[in-house]
Amino acid sequence: MTKASAPGRLRGPGARPPGPQAGDPAARQARGADTGLVDESPAPRPVQEDLPWRVRAGVFVRRHHLAPYLLLAPALAGVAWLILWPAMQLGVFSLQNYGIQQLAGVAPAQWVGLANFTAIFHDPEFWLALRNSVVFAVIMVPLTLVTGTCVGLLLNRLGPRMSVVVSTMTLLAWATPTVAATVIFYWLFNPDGGVVDWALAQLPSWLGGGAATWDGFNWMSSALPVYTVATLLLVWQGFPFIAVSVLAGLKTVPGELHEAARVDGAGPWRAFWKITYPLLKPIFLVLLLLSVIWDFGVFTQLYILTGSGANLDEYNLGIYVYQRAFSTPPSYGLGGALALVLTVILLIITVGYVRASVKQGALR
Repeated sequence: MTKASAPGRLRGPGARPPGPQAGDPAARQARGADTGLVDESPAPRPVQEDLPWRVRAGVFVRRHHLAPYLLLAPALAGVAWLILWPAMQLGVFSLQNYGIQQLAGVAPAQWVGLANFTAIFHDPEFWLALRNSVVFAVIMVPLTLVTGTCVGLLLNRLGPRMSVVVSTMTLLAWATPTVAATVIFYWLFNPDGGVVDWALAQLPSWLGGGAATWDGFNWMSSALPVYTVATLLLVWQGFPFIAVSVLAGLKTVPGELHEAARVDGAGPWRAFWKITYPLLKPIFLVLLLLSVIWDFGVFTQLYILTGSGANLDEYNLGIYVYQRAFSTPPSYGLGGALALVLTVILLIITVGYVRASVKQGALR
């Protein structure tokens, strides 16, 4: 071996011998061959900028826990489009003198500030309509809840086949379109050949009947008869939803609780208030709030029964808003202000009742 060919003779100080370097895969394999061990240390992870954009997006979503919000985004966008944006437009109209000329583009909208709200609160017809709406809701809501609850308890005690039959017949009333149901009741209470007037005329006088009183009686001429017909109509339309909801809640109540109550000597009335009602209290709360919202501003039934609400003493807030917004000449700004007032009233009722229920432990 010559000096020139001897290994390490011509390398400078600090130079490394030729061959695989320490970080190369060949070097790791060489060390594994010399020691009999395999180097299983992972390769360096790629930089995030080198990953595809879909992978980077998935990492970002998982890191910030955004998956639930992304799933809710389409529904929230639909709510914003169908509710929030019209509500904002309604708020803008309530601050303007906006009528048919502004709608047609003939005249510009005039900003009037809170003048529409001032006109509402100084209008005695508004307070009359508010009184009628409150009294009507106070009567309607308990009647609907009590009737629906009784029917739900009855359905829970029936056999499977009979329960299906009664439930189907009950839901037919709820599935009937509002206009069709109102027209049917209008025919029933029609003074010209209506079934109700004929039946009341056949009753003896000591039961309050008689042809002298009920023959040709006009139920749509004053507030009390109109709201009596509307109460019967809305109870008939509303109790099936209450009954089915209560029946669904009763199916979740353990039967052992009622058996233990019967063993202890509790009757049906005491068992309902001590067992059934506390367990179904959240369901009753939701049904109560829905009934208040539905009955407070009812419009379609009263509008058809009263023939567009010609009598002022028959106004409720629904008809009052319609008359102010679409009468001649129409005032959409005043109608928008009334709609906001009605919304605020319902929100106050809802929030107040929910807070009271939370304090009592009905909701957690």
